Amino acid sequence: MRAAYFEEFGELDQIKTGTLERPEPGEGEVLVRVKAAGVNPVDAAVARGMLKDAIPARFPVIPGWDVAGVVEEQGHAARRFEEGDEVYAYARRPTIQHGTFAEYIALPEAYLARRPQNVTMEEAGGIPLVALTAYQALFEAGDLQEGQVLLVLGASGGVGSMAIQLAKSIGATVIGVASKRNQNYMQELGADITVDYKAGDVGDAVRSVMPAGVDFIFHCSRGDSLTQSMDTLKSGGQLVSITNRQPGAPEDVSFQYVFVEPNTVQLQHIQQLADEGKIKVPISRTFSLEEAGQALQEIESLHSRGKTVITL
Repeated sequence: MRAAYFEEFGELDQIKTGTLERPEPGEGEVLVRVKAAGVNPVDAAVARGMLKDAIPARFPVIPGWDVAGVVEEQGHAARRFEEGDEVYAYARRPTIQHGTFAEYIALPEAYLARRPQNVTMEEAGGIPLVALTAYQALFEAGDLQEGQVLLVLGASGGVGSMAIQLAKSIGATVIGVASKRNQNYMQELGADITVDYKAGDVGDAVRSVMPAGVDFIFHCSRGDSLTQSMDTLKSGGQLVSITNRQPGAPEDVSFQYVFVEPNTVQLQHIQQLADEGKIKVPISRTFSLEEAGQALQEIESLHSRGKTVITL
């Protein structure tokens, strides 16, 4: 099969595209013909070796943890899906080796859910990691409730875009923070209030529109926005971050760090929301498999809007 891969950690321009052995589905696994693979900042971090102490790797490594595709073959005792079923998954395994930037991937069927039909295959390929991350941050690590005020830092990226929509699906008020060029984009996704982090102190901007403070901060950006806005969080409020394990949260705030885990039940709920039209997946750019290294360089900048996807 054709695959993008690397043979050592390092610079992103070392990503190759070539022929590797097609995987065989083991017991309880299915072989998926990959149609679309979402590209995420963590994929670039993996290629640079930034996760090597946390998750073991075996070379050559095929990057990619997002997939939408078609079931091609069933392994022994795999009965949940039939050949030809369209599925999607967050495909991170305990060892980093067989990723989604390839024509085929073998996965435990427990990782898979039927893909949303109200979006394209390319859009479905961009959903799992970012949607599960936002879902687990807001509703598992945190407990966002109807009527609460959520402040999303980094709201125009893949995870932030999903957070806006998931929060609106339960009736929360959303303040989205991103650059000036993304203000209309956040509003289109459902943000009630938008803030340009380059226009001044984020905390001052939030207090001017929400003097009583916010109930929940979801931190999925880098830079100074969290430091600036920390004191807008009400006493007893919730802070969840996916980029900072030790943000220095006040003692009267509930803090959780989230690193997304596979969860089929949550993927099924997300599929329902997408099919109900409550989740859109704006695709900013698509790349071919041969352009995987370029896709990783672009996503590493953390200034993309919506989702970047490799299509096969």
